[in-house]
Amino acid sequence: MKLRPRARRAHAVSRQIAGWCLQYPDEAVLGKLGLLRACLDESTGPGHDELRRTVAYLEQGDPGELASHYIEVFDRKPRRTLHLSWFLDGDTRRRGETLASLRRFYRAHGFAPAENELPDFLPVILEFAAAAGADAGGQVLARFHPALELLHRNLSTMDTPYRDAVAAVLATLPAVPAPIPAAPSAELVGLDPFPTGAGGGR
Repeated sequence: MKLRPRARRAHAVSRQIAGWCLQYPDEAVLGKLGLLRACLDESTGPGHDELRRTVAYLEQGDPGELASHYIEVFDRKPRRTLHLSWFLDGDTRRRGETLASLRRFYRAHGFAPAENELPDFLPVILEFAAAAGADAGGQVLARFHPALELLHRNLSTMDTPYRDAVAAVLATLPAVPAPIPAAPSAELVGLDPFPTGAGGGR
């Protein structure tokens, strides 16, 4: 079922805010918190309460402690990585195929992420999903829905406000997810990548 225009906008706002909240909390991110809170004050979109809690955590935290917590959560355990293709493909050649296919898909929709970021980095995916049309954004998020479910499940084993931000993203997706994959191994595992034609030309 297609969303009404107002619902599509609410989904886009939630995804954009979540994308900012899930970035490393440097000066650029912390400097946008007032704007993010103002957007939440004017929004009643999916994941609203979860995002409000995440923004409040970032507003109230000491910058050094925020940075340390982010690194502890996301940079020290692959099972909590924000690079979602890892959950589907593991550390294999297949992951490279997924990343290349995703780059082609972005290019076909006029989107060019920063050169220093991999296309499967969740804030990059959310930036695309917020800016692209509902069909294109929904297709990418649907592709990584199982990875998001597994990431949220892994974050829920520790005390971190970032699980709320991921829960907010999940709230913008259909209620019935695809099957959650097991933790990937070094073998060629994972779901099929985007079809070769999904990204337009070479």
